[in-house]
Amino acid sequence: MKKMTCKQLGGACSLAFTAETFEEIAELSKAHGIEMYQKGEEDHIKAMNEMRNLTGDPEAMRNWMVKKKAEFEALPDEEK
Repeated sequence: MKKMTCKQLGGACSLAFTAETFEEIAELSKAHGIEMYQKGEEDHIKAMNEMRNLTGDPEAMRNWMVKKKAEFEALPDEEK
């Protein structure tokens, strides 16, 4: 299991997510972002808008994903 925060994943807070794979942690982060958006949390909405700008540029989005996945893979495993 590895741990990353919302902020490490492009978000706005220090909430930590724990998962076995990068894909799992990305889904946890996405669900958190949706929840914060629905609550109208301004810092998260700003972070989501910045991420939305990346999705308009496929190369930039791919580079971001590669970088974040590498960061995840480099993290030490959390003790259980």
